[in-house]
Amino acid sequence: MTDRLARQVGFLMEIDRLKTIIRNTRLTDGSRAENSAEHSWHLAVMAVTLAEHAPPGTDINHAVELLLLHDLVEVDAGDTDCYDADGYRTKKARESSAAERIFGLLPDDQAGRLRAHWVEFEAGVTAEAAFANALDRLQPLLLVRYARDREWSLRAKTREQVLGRMSPVEHGAPGLWPIVTELIEDAFTSGRFGRTD
Repeated sequence: MTDRLARQVGFLMEIDRLKTIIRNTRLTDGSRAENSAEHSWHLAVMAVTLAEHAPPGTDINHAVELLLLHDLVEVDAGDTDCYDADGYRTKKARESSAAERIFGLLPDDQAGRLRAHWVEFEAGVTAEAAFANALDRLQPLLLVRYARDREWSLRAKTREQVLGRMSPVEHGAPGLWPIVTELIEDAFTSGRFGRTD
């Protein structure tokens, strides 16, 4: 095996650990929490399915790349719950350090390119990153809403908290924003609003 291939295989085996990172969001059947690898896969499929809602000119293939890579840092940094104020204080530093190590396992040319994709996603400035970020916010809301035999379970206490968290959807996929506002309104008016365990 060449050194290049050995580094690529090492990277692929390392990121397999993403399957062990458990998120707070449960599968729609309520049987268990999803893991970060499942989350990334689901987002990639969402990007392909909802491509028509992306900003004009968005390269969907590039958005899919961003989505498949965006959470690899969680192998080291773990998943930080979106309403965990303490976790968010150290999130950027933990994830930056993780990105350096994990992408650094690859040959230099690939390490630089894939790390740049991660940085692009985090910045959320390009059309592709804005769309990817919008889907990253929408997916957990959909899972929470459509979980079978469960009440709404949002850890946020107010509409404003949830709307603030979901605001990237309004910019990155404006055609999907009405779904977000409808789901949030339903959460707070249906009598099914609860809190997560």
